[in-house]
Amino acid sequence: MMESNEITITLNKDEALVLFKFLSRFNENDNKEIFQDQAEEKTLWVIEGQLEKILVEPFMPNYQDIIQEARNRIRDKE
Repeated sequence: MMESNEITITLNKDEALVLFKFLSRFNENDNKEIFQDQAEEKTLWVIEGQLEKILVEPFMPNYQDIIQEARNRIRDKE
C-alpha cells in the first residue's frame, strides 16, 4: 500500500474565512522573530494561498461584514 504524502483538514466556511483573514494579516507583517525555521513561514504562505484559491468572499465588496459575521458565529458565547 502506498502512503499518501498529503493530509486533509476540514474547516467549515466560517473557520476558513477567519483563518484566511488572520493569515493574510499575519503574512503582511515581518514576523521573522516568531519562526524557528523559514519552512514554518512558507507553510503559512501555502495555507493562505490554498484558501485564497477556494474562497470567493475576500473579493466581495461586503467582505468586512462577512468576516465579522463569521467571527460572531465562531466566538464562544458568554
